Amino acid sequence: MLPPLPERMRPRSLDQYAGQRHLVGEGCILRNMIESGNLSSFILWGPPGVGKTTLAHIIAETQQREFYTLSAIAAGVKDVREVIDKAKGAGLFRAKGAPVLFIDEIHRFNKAQQDALLGAVEAGIVILIGATTENPSFEVITPLLSRCQVFVLKSLEVADLQFLLDRSLREDSYLKQLDIRVEETEALFRYSGGDARKLLNVLEIVVDSFAGRSPIVIDNQTVTSCIQENMAIYDKDGDMHYDIISAFIKSIRGSDPNAAIYYLARMLDGGEDPKFIARRLCISASEDIGLANPNALLLANACFDVVDRIGMPEGRIPLAECTVYLASSPKSNASYLAVDAALELVRKTGNLSVPLPIRNAPTSLMKELGYSDGYKYSHDFPGHFVDQEFLPAEIAGTVFYHPQDNRHENVLRAYLEACWPGKYYPGKDQKG
Repeated sequence: MLPPLPERMRPRSLDQYAGQRHLVGEGCILRNMIESGNLSSFILWGPPGVGKTTLAHIIAETQQREFYTLSAIAAGVKDVREVIDKAKGAGLFRAKGAPVLFIDEIHRFNKAQQDALLGAVEAGIVILIGATTENPSFEVITPLLSRCQVFVLKSLEVADLQFLLDRSLREDSYLKQLDIRVEETEALFRYSGGDARKLLNVLEIVVDSFAGRSPIVIDNQTVTSCIQENMAIYDKDGDMHYDIISAFIKSIRGSDPNAAIYYLARMLDGGEDPKFIARRLCISASEDIGLANPNALLLANACFDVVDRIGMPEGRIPLAECTVYLASSPKSNASYLAVDAALELVRKTGNLSVPLPIRNAPTSLMKELGYSDGYKYSHDFPGHFVDQEFLPAEIAGTVFYHPQDNRHENVLRAYLEACWPGKYYPGKDQKG
C-alpha cells in the first residue's frame, strides 16, 4: 500500500521546496544560513501545511547533521533530557556540527520542558529548530526565545500551489502513470487554503474517486463534488479540526448563534473532545465578549465544570446553551487589547521602576529610602478615590484600557471618567 501523497512528495532539497521565497530564495537569510553551514537555533512560525517540518528535515539532510525530533504533544522533560544526552555523545564533537533537535508544536511545551532545553541550546549541544502555529512571543519562555531567531512562514500562494501540483503529476511514481488532465485549478487551490498538505490530499481524493477510469479530468465541478462527499467527516486529529473550531469561534464573535450551533454539532458528531470545546468557549468569553457582559465568562466556566462532571452525551446541552448565550451576547475585546498593548510596552521599555509611594516598605531601611512615602490610601478619601499616579514616571498617563460602546462598559467609562477626567471620554485622543 502506497503512503499518502503528501508523504510521497515531501521535498528532499530546497529546489523541491515550495513557497517561503522570502526565507529560502537566493540570497535570503535562511538559505544563506543553510549554505554557509553557520546554523543557529531558530523557530518557524506559521499556519499548518506550509512546510515547517519539511524545512527542518531539508536543513538537517543538507548539512548531514544528526537529526532528532520530538513532538511537544507527547514528549515530557524526561524525553527532552534523553535526547540531549544522546546529542552530547553523538554530535557535539563531530566535524559536521551539533545535531539538530526539531520540536514540533513547541508552543505546547510547558515552562519546565522549555527550561530543560535552555542549557543545551546555550551550550551549543543542539541546534534547536522549533515549529509552532502560535505566536512564539506568548508561548515560548523569554530566555529560550532570546537565543532563537524567529522566521515567519506564510500560506502558499497560487504560484507555489501550481509548482506543487505540477511536480506531483510529473514526479510521483503512481500519478505519472495515469492519464490526468487538469482543465481547471481554481477549486483545487481554493480548497487547499494555501496549505500544501491539503492540496495534495485533495488531489489524491479526486484521483481516487475515478477508481480506475481514464482519463482523469480535474475541473472545478469534479473537485467540489469530491470534497463535499469526502470531507463531510470531521477529522479531530487533522487540519479540518482547525477549520471547524475557527468557524465556530468566528461565528460566536460574529453574533450568529445559528452558525455557531451548526459548527458545534459538526464537532460533537465528529467525536471532538467536549472539554476542548468548553475551553474554547472560556477563551471566547474573555477575548470577544469581556466586560460587555461579565456574566459570559461565569457561564463559560460553569459550562466547563458541568461538562467535566457529566460527560457526553448530556454535555452537549450545556455546550449548546453556552454557545447560544455567547453568540447572542454583546461583544467587546477591550480587555484583550489592553493586556496586549501593555505587554508590547513592557517589552519595549523593560523593567521600569515602580514609583516610590506605591512600593512596599516592610523594613526600616526601605522606609528611610522613601519606600511608601507619600502613598495616599484610597479609602481615606471621598468616594474611595484620590488622584495619584501608579505607573512608572516614564509612561505616566498611558491608557491601555479603552472602554467600548456597550451598556456595561459605558457604566465603567462613566466611573473612570469621573475619577480621571479626560482619560476615558469616548473618541478623545488618549495617550497609549
